[in-house]
Amino acid sequence: MSGEEISNLLGVSRTAIWKHIQSLKEDGYEIQSVTRQGHRLLAVPDRLYPKEVQEGLTTTSFGQSIVYFDRVSSTNEVAKELAAQGIPEGTVVIAEEQTGGKGRLGRQWVSPHGQGVWLTLILRPQISPMDAPKLTIMAAVAVARAIAQVSSVTPGIKWPNDILYQGRKLAGILTEMSAEMDTVNYAILGIGTNVNISEEAFPEELKNQATSLLKEGGTKVNRAKYVQSLLGNLEELYGQLLGGGFDAILAEWRRFSLTIGARVVVTGLKQTMEGLAVDIDETGALILEDTTGQKLKVVAGDVSIRGAQGQYA
Repeated sequence: MSGEEISNLLGVSRTAIWKHIQSLKEDGYEIQSVTRQGHRLLAVPDRLYPKEVQEGLTTTSFGQSIVYFDRVSSTNEVAKELAAQGIPEGTVVIAEEQTGGKGRLGRQWVSPHGQGVWLTLILRPQISPMDAPKLTIMAAVAVARAIAQVSSVTPGIKWPNDILYQGRKLAGILTEMSAEMDTVNYAILGIGTNVNISEEAFPEELKNQATSLLKEGGTKVNRAKYVQSLLGNLEELYGQLLGGGFDAILAEWRRFSLTIGARVVVTGLKQTMEGLAVDIDETGALILEDTTGQKLKVVAGDVSIRGAQGQYA
């Protein structure tokens, strides 16, 4: 399309059109410009720019407002600041790279530039703080669904917040909240997904623990489409949860579960428990059966699952 045509369509000068095209090129858009013929878009960069994510987004709230960073310390930390300032529910903080990404218990989350999806969703659920673990259960189902929808990988869920494939971590969820005695002021869902990370890019100490959709599926995944799928599933399941439909979410979680039916060790802050994982209850707590047949309820902890060789991982 010629610069003159674009100028007439948008009602701005041809000089302004030229400046915007140069800006788009700097942002990674591949645009062919030919004298007396015009401009042609050849390729879109593999970036999670808000407009690229929102172009195919089907949600009514989630992701309609996106705060984008090329590099940030932690999307969760930014989201907490924004949530405390009153930013609307459904706002997403997303980054190409995190320099201080974190998992549960303050562990580091490796977040290389442009190779994964590192995002945080801000929620303001009208639920009791006691029901907050349901948000993590809901998010795990949404992540597992989205991965299955955009790739050839069928993941599993390890209680409470890890998405695995063949024993290695594909994604993790970190839920944090601000609450009073009976009210949740806000909750943030931090979700990190290893999308197009090559095996060589993982630190040596993580190569036997982490994997990516690229490594397992053999082809690169369109990260913007994954985000669109993830936000769509999150919005659907969140509405279901608030509408009293958590039983259906639990049922789907069980279908993805790698934990139920396995012998596990759960390491908590004060004690370690071992037994057969038999179920999760209506609050999202894990139910263990010990060697005496006694049922134990586990609200929080790190789970290790015993493999075929009798070892826990």
